Amino acid sequence: MEPSVLLLLALLVGFVLLLVRGYPKARGHLPPGPRPLPLLGNLLQMDRGGLLNSFMRIREKYGDVFTVHLGPRPVVMLYGTEAIREALVDQAEAFSGRGTIAVVEPIFRDYGVVFANGERWKALRRFSLVTMRDFGMGKRSVEERIQEEAQCLVEEFRKSQGAPLDPTFLFQCITANIICSIVFGERFDYKDRQFLRLLYLFYQSFSLISSFSSQVFELFSGFLKYFPGTHRQISRNLQEILDYIGQSVEKHRATLDPSNPRDFIDTYLLRMEKEKSNQHTEFHHQNLVISVLSLFFAGTETSSTTLRYGFLLMLKYPHVAEKVQKEIDQVIGSHRLPTLDDRTKMPYTDAVIYEIQRFSDLIPIGVPHKVTKDTFFRGYLLPKNTEVYPILSSALHDPQYFEQPDTFNPDHFLDANGALKKNEAFMPFSIGKRICLGEGIARNELFLFFTTILQNFSLSSPMAPKDIDLSPKESGFGKVPQTYQICFLAR
Repeated sequence: MEPSVLLLLALLVGFVLLLVRGYPKARGHLPPGPRPLPLLGNLLQMDRGGLLNSFMRIREKYGDVFTVHLGPRPVVMLYGTEAIREALVDQAEAFSGRGTIAVVEPIFRDYGVVFANGERWKALRRFSLVTMRDFGMGKRSVEERIQEEAQCLVEEFRKSQGAPLDPTFLFQCITANIICSIVFGERFDYKDRQFLRLLYLFYQSFSLISSFSSQVFELFSGFLKYFPGTHRQISRNLQEILDYIGQSVEKHRATLDPSNPRDFIDTYLLRMEKEKSNQHTEFHHQNLVISVLSLFFAGTETSSTTLRYGFLLMLKYPHVAEKVQKEIDQVIGSHRLPTLDDRTKMPYTDAVIYEIQRFSDLIPIGVPHKVTKDTFFRGYLLPKNTEVYPILSSALHDPQYFEQPDTFNPDHFLDANGALKKNEAFMPFSIGKRICLGEGIARNELFLFFTTILQNFSLSSPMAPKDIDLSPKESGFGKVPQTYQICFLAR
């Protein structure tokens, strides 16, 4: 054999040995999973359909708790209602750490209320919960703000005179304005250019975060971050939104009245001033702007996308929309605004909204967690800081809890008497200590927007119900529905 060939073989063997020796061996005793390749992890087990499809196939072999190596790092997957509840509820503190999403990590960097950990997270979450609950400091309630926004939307739909329209940005407008009134103390006109630019950035970013390329980036971010790709566009988008938030904070600072805080930003600035002598305070500028970005993004995209899925489903299943309208006519009538008090008398409508959330399955693999200490779970030892994915989709489609998990059917949430029934597998906002901060506001928005629209309008589609495609345009971290046209016909 030629000396040059021998040398090449020796170098290759040496390189492989270095990779194998350098490959991190997990401490503890992780759940089973496919054998990873050095650095590449379980790349060979990844499906072109994306991470969720890959995890579902691996689960068939290894059960409800298993380990997948995303590139070089091991991640424990929790599949099904029981496994997720055992971890996030029964061992809530141990599983309360937050993992990372690689494509947004350069912007969030462990700051802000969603991606923080430890004492930083606890301080910011306590503050955010209290401030959002007080919401406007004793002024108009959340309910009144949602009702007013719903009426603005009704007027906008009336202008269309029943012509087909894409509801994407109008649904974004109404959900964004609710969170804007909490955070910035103002609402925006639907034609405001700055507002529409921010909404476009949110919409594009959510789509890119949910794209196949972002899922590939999750596996090899340490390497791919040096190359062009969707991750750079996401960072540019979020940075532009951060710049806007920074300008808004400065305006608030210049006009702040300590005796009359107007919104979340004012309240935070007052807390910053109160703690300025504390060197270890978490109430500083970086945590403020990232927390506002987190609330603004999550508060806009999740509720607006749920509404888009909801009305697409109403077009697909018009008999369901008709039954909701019948209940609206019986309980509310046509001459007054829907209120939150109406909800208890409208079990079918509530069941439809729950089923929309379940079926749309908006954050299918959940926001990543990590364990805060060495943790025993189902006979395995998860070392501190092990990342954990609670696969929310597996609960929302759990056949033990939903008779027809892949079918849209509001009866999943109704008992034999037509009353609303609870379901342990229903966790669209996640569960445990990291449950979505805005769950209460989102639930109120969905009920009031949904009922107000169907109180005022019948729906029609340019295409036949059987031809309506429910499959998502993107399915990764989030699910993004196909764009569609809908007609709002005055009742």
